[in-house]
Amino acid sequence: MGEGSERAALIPPDAAKPSLSARLRAWAWDEVLAQSMRWRLWAPVAFGGGAAVYFALRQEPPLWPPAVAAVSATGVWLGAKLLRRGRAVTLPLMLVACLFLGLAGARLRAEAVAAPIAPALAEPTVVEGWVVDVDSPGDRGHRIVVAPVRIRGLEPEATPIRLRATVRGEPPTPGSAIRLFAILNPPPPPASPGAYDFGRNAWFQRLGGTAFALGETREAYLAPPPWRLRLSMAVNGARFALSQRIVARLGERTGGIAAAMTTGHETWIAREDLDAMRDSGLAHILSISGLHMAIVGGFAFFLVRLGVAAWPWLALRVSGKKVAAVAGLVAVWSYLVLSGAPPPAQRAAITASVAFAAILLDRPAITMHALALAAMVVLILQPEAIVTPGFQMSFAATAALVALSEGWPPRTRELSVPWPIAAFQSARHWLLIAVTASLVAGAATGPFAVQHFNRAAMYGLLANLTTSPIADFVMMPALALGALLEPIGLGGPFLWVAGKGVDLMLAIGHWTAGLPGAVKTIASAPDHVLPISFLGVLFLCLWQGRLRWLGLPFACAVLLWPRAPTPTLWIGDGGTNAAFSEAGKAVVVRPGVRQFAADLWSRRRGLTLEPRPEDGWVCARSSCAPAKTDRAPIALWWGKAAPDAGQLAALCASAPLVSVRAVVQDLPPSCDGKLVLDGLDYAQGGSVELWRTAQGWRAVWATDVRGDRPWSRISDPDAADVVPSDGV
Repeated sequence: MGEGSERAALIPPDAAKPSLSARLRAWAWDEVLAQSMRWRLWAPVAFGGGAAVYFALRQEPPLWPPAVAAVSATGVWLGAKLLRRGRAVTLPLMLVACLFLGLAGARLRAEAVAAPIAPALAEPTVVEGWVVDVDSPGDRGHRIVVAPVRIRGLEPEATPIRLRATVRGEPPTPGSAIRLFAILNPPPPPASPGAYDFGRNAWFQRLGGTAFALGETREAYLAPPPWRLRLSMAVNGARFALSQRIVARLGERTGGIAAAMTTGHETWIAREDLDAMRDSGLAHILSISGLHMAIVGGFAFFLVRLGVAAWPWLALRVSGKKVAAVAGLVAVWSYLVLSGAPPPAQRAAITASVAFAAILLDRPAITMHALALAAMVVLILQPEAIVTPGFQMSFAATAALVALSEGWPPRTRELSVPWPIAAFQSARHWLLIAVTASLVAGAATGPFAVQHFNRAAMYGLLANLTTSPIADFVMMPALALGALLEPIGLGGPFLWVAGKGVDLMLAIGHWTAGLPGAVKTIASAPDHVLPISFLGVLFLCLWQGRLRWLGLPFACAVLLWPRAPTPTLWIGDGGTNAAFSEAGKAVVVRPGVRQFAADLWSRRRGLTLEPRPEDGWVCARSSCAPAKTDRAPIALWWGKAAPDAGQLAALCASAPLVSVRAVVQDLPPSCDGKLVLDGLDYAQGGSVELWRTAQGWRAVWATDVRGDRPWSRISDPDAADVVPSDGV
């Protein structure tokens, strides 16, 4: 026999091939083995999951059960590692330990930031304190952050550490001692059941209430503040002065945008510009976060490294890359101070710092492990970040981009190519990367944008691709140099360049927002669906191998999950306004009153907000009711005084549901069979959504969804009749 026949005889002709199930098992095992260096990436996911469990609870847990569970689980995990147990044992134990550590960490954090919450006083009061900072403006005027020294009617131990005050006229500068005659309220509750909880966010910022000034801001004479407060006010005063100089250089419209991107002050941004930026998908450029930190840190890194390389003597003696990393760290943390250190900027600074620290330690700067470390540091310092849209969107987008870079094929470079062809190839390659990165980042953040903001900018990709080169290479570097040199009067040329970029960005934003169908409103999915999407996105990013695509349907859960039936009615906190659904629209009974809350509820339910028509309604100074019982499901009384028997009887005769802001003592016979909600109901339940069914009315109250938590203070029913809070 020949040589070929001898080799063929080594494999029996009747050898059985592996079965399909055996091949699937082998493939699945290969997928698991490919994760050998990636299991630890799930540690911050488990830690964040534990923190999320804490915030999902309806009752505040005692401190000792999560603390004991965290210590015990950590001890078991470390014991298994000391005993050299295999990864099949230690990895699940690590994830369980991180889960309980996240739960205990969130509980400890809530305890550590505990501070007094302002009551809803029955009468206006006098607030004296220091202006800490100028906040973003609200619908009712400019807002400031105040450190109260005295509040008439409150003991010192019950005085909040910080207040957000809406003032008349121009806002006072940080460091001013002021006196306000104002209405005091606790932080506003959710605008509707399950909506954004400003009170929870305020709790972790130690913001104990809101004040609405009824008169002019007056100067106060106070004892010198503590040194930490003086330092904070001095920094914020310098930030605000820089903002004023930028606005003076560029004008209020252009300078307002530039100031917001530099110092975080949005005082001068016009409402129409802000709406255009949101509708075009460019609003993220105004909020100082990961994009700004990356550009500023990267610009400083590139500039310093180029300078070191251009000095041969220095380049031979130091590592230009490490010197540039130190410069990047300094730039990032300087920018954090300049921005006022809002929570999103803090998280971005931590993430950028981890990347620069990796360079100093001779590690790759942009890896999934570096991102996981940054996420863990953020969650340890701020466990409440797990329930904020900023954290969810920024880390989902960054993880998706890092996963994209891991799988992106390396570019093949030819040795000798004419420069026009090389330039064309480079431009094509850059455009492909930019489009792909925008699509991937947009897809990763899409579920969170839909769930939290209920709006999809249909031309956001176009707007971001067009403005990205302007922001990355013109506006942000020019603003950085302008802000650095403006205090000595040399920032004018750089700010002029930045202003031209801002004008171009605004033109693109307004043009994109004006296109047909630029914004699509999408109703929120049930609350439990967002964690499913979050885990799906993370599985797509963290898993190595083809099995990662199992996460795709879960990542799309927010988009695909069936929505609950639309409520028949929404009544705002305190019963001062209401809206009802009709043919895909939310018809608001009192247009312009608590507009933010009505708009938030309508978008959350996927409805288009429109004012009540003038015809078919009988309205007076304190009430509004449909002329016919089949015209609308609600009659609304918003007067502070309760209606008399005749007025209440007329309301009950006009609609199946009657809402009264005040407390009602007795109901006339015409109210039999009608649902009447009064001030006691709103004081106990907050805002409410109602569905009309064959069995009657079904109600969901905001307080029931919110639960009994430290930040869910229930106001005094008598104080519910005082003027609205800040309209946050």
